[in-house]
Amino acid sequence: MVLIVSRGEFPTFSVAHRGNVVDDVVAHALGTSERIEILAAQVERMDQRELAPEERIRFAEQALTLRYPEPAEAGMAASVLLSCRRGEDAGEGLWRTLNPVQENFLRGGLPGSPSGRLLRTRRITSIREDVRFNSALWAMAAEVLAS
Repeated sequence: MVLIVSRGEFPTFSVAHRGNVVDDVVAHALGTSERIEILAAQVERMDQRELAPEERIRFAEQALTLRYPEPAEAGMAASVLLSCRRGEDAGEGLWRTLNPVQENFLRGGLPGSPSGRLLRTRRITSIREDVRFNSALWAMAAEVLAS
């Protein structure tokens, strides 16, 4: 499993291939490890942040617009995104709301009917779309956590 966060949460770095490269790489690696600890603490806070049922639905509705900018394209209720595929995701916390929404989009297979025909949603297979969607979803969760 991969954790994808928004770019602002985890900045990138580059090292010129001249001079003492090792010192630069070590310095950036240490900075990266510190950032991972900060992100782990943020995940813990997300897990502890309980959401009311209407907040969970609002989160799912916002996530639905990330994938389907036009509501008619989705053909499903946002509440479907909150259905858990794994028992570990059951709960009312922000982290346990984010996970099922993310997994349901990435794996697809949810019932949807934008045209009136019963269809199943497609999973996200494009790396670019995966990163775009996950980054935006993380930013949404971080915004909820900050409120």
